[in-house]
Amino acid sequence: MQTLTIQPISYVEGIINLPGSKSISNRVLLLSALAKGHTILTNLLDSTDIFYMLKALKILGIEYQLSNNRKKCVVKGIGDFFNYNKSGLEIFLGNAGTAIRPLTAVLSLSNSAVVLTGDSRMKKRPILHLINALQQGGAKIEYLEQYGYPPIKIKGGFHGSEYITLDCYISSQFLTAILIAAPLASHDSVIKIKGNLVSKPYIDITLRLMRDFGVEVKNECYYKFYIKAKQQYVSPGKYVIEGDASTASYFLAAAAIKGGIVKVKGVGKNSLQGDIKFAAVLKNMGANIFLGKNFVECKRNTLIGIDMDLNEIPDAAMTIAILGIFADGETIIRNIYNWRVKESDRLSAMAFELRKLGVKVTEGYDYIRILGSKKLNHAKIMTYNDHRIAMCFSLVALSNTPVTLLYPDCVAKTFPNYFGALEMLSYRYYNHAIKI
Repeated sequence: MQTLTIQPISYVEGIINLPGSKSISNRVLLLSALAKGHTILTNLLDSTDIFYMLKALKILGIEYQLSNNRKKCVVKGIGDFFNYNKSGLEIFLGNAGTAIRPLTAVLSLSNSAVVLTGDSRMKKRPILHLINALQQGGAKIEYLEQYGYPPIKIKGGFHGSEYITLDCYISSQFLTAILIAAPLASHDSVIKIKGNLVSKPYIDITLRLMRDFGVEVKNECYYKFYIKAKQQYVSPGKYVIEGDASTASYFLAAAAIKGGIVKVKGVGKNSLQGDIKFAAVLKNMGANIFLGKNFVECKRNTLIGIDMDLNEIPDAAMTIAILGIFADGETIIRNIYNWRVKESDRLSAMAFELRKLGVKVTEGYDYIRILGSKKLNHAKIMTYNDHRIAMCFSLVALSNTPVTLLYPDCVAKTFPNYFGALEMLSYRYYNHAIKI
């Protein structure tokens, strides 16, 4: 079993250049493939999720050139939806939700069959609401194992419809998927949202990127979306991918707990990503925050517990849960049911692992309550093959207690060098703090 023990970190300070956003990287890779012309992408994220998207595009006949450091990619777009004719085509996508959801929608435009599958966790991540909506637009999709979950067999047929109803209380990626596919369909589409749309800022990212590639969508208060048919994506020529705001949360949180000033470069007040709101939550907890155009700075201060609905920033909200350990009083994070259907059941995982540390935790259906703790136990933290669990619990070392992470390599999903970056900022009580 691979383990990583991080000894107590006494102080953090420095500058971090953020890797590219995962959400933006996989969206622009797909849009570049569908667009007319060549697109030069820079600051592409080098991670396993991006690897799966690149592999899928190659299987589907897309030509691209990837630099040696995997951060620059030149994509030759086809100016249409994918047109392939291979029998028995199967694409394995690991646990990359940002790949399987949009690919499901875009591949339903073709009339050739393809199977999309993934690892054991992917087979537990629901896709029913997306497929129901695509079927309303004519798509022919069947489940190969468990109803409502991958693997799936797509046989094309999606032509669009003005009567698509989509349930998005589990994932905004379902809406992102149809929004990207619908402009290439033969009929106009109207998507009506049923119930609560989670993570609205991610839809803002999708709409902005579609606009950058020449396609407009009419958004009626996130309740209805109107998409004209028979459009074409057009390459913007060059596209610089901004830093990952979710990843920024760990370094900003470290500064709030044990800074020193930490500056994260690559996101700022003009960021496309909703997780930039994490900085405002940190400020509410008492941290000293400064937002620049393309950077965020954070400095330590006394932290106080909060009670907030963090539905719009579910990934960064996990970091708030860890901050709750170090805050005075109680921290309650609400309206986060969709933690349960991410790379792991993050609500249960977070509660279970925090209790190992001696933290008092209450886990609810869609909330978590954490009581600040002055003394923590040294514990072995299971990471559940979930990059965000591993990165969050690394921050426990900012206490006077070491922390041991089991299977820490799962951070490769979004930031393979995360622990190296954290170590670069860290001053420690002991030498040789990180042991693998």
